[in-house]
Amino acid sequence: MYALPDGQRAELIDGQMYMMAPPKTIHQRLVSKLGQKIANYIDSKGGDCEVFPAPFAVFLNEDDKNYVEPDISVICDKTKLDDKGCNGAPDWVIEITSPSDPQRDYGIKLFKYRTAGVREYWVVNPMKETVTVFDMEKEEKSNQYDFDDTISSCIYEDLKINIASLLA
Repeated sequence: MYALPDGQRAELIDGQMYMMAPPKTIHQRLVSKLGQKIANYIDSKGGDCEVFPAPFAVFLNEDDKNYVEPDISVICDKTKLDDKGCNGAPDWVIEITSPSDPQRDYGIKLFKYRTAGVREYWVVNPMKETVTVFDMEKEEKSNQYDFDDTISSCIYEDLKINIASLLA
């Protein structure tokens, strides 16, 4: 996994490699603003969870067949962290879809994150300006929001995020 050419990123899902295109400006802006908002919230509450933006290695099933780099990983169990990244499921994962392969985030990764034990999963689609929130702890419930909506986190009930205001 670490033998890729400099600057080339990839994920390994069920033994299949998926190359990752360089992110666009809106993608990086969303990662930065969302990560900052969540980290500030956790800090204000004196929380123990940590926010890790990509590139950050997540070995979902502690095997050599599933290596992902979520755009944002929120990890509350510090025993999952080592020098290589996270071993096991983060508590909250946010993926910003890319124009080249948005279905990977809604399909393959949704399944992998759910079965690995991720508690909350957001798919942010900058092309459609939508956010799909999957509450993995509550009967596979999901909701779709527009960037103008105020979205409540599932694992932090009093954390509310408005994407449009973050980008303003």
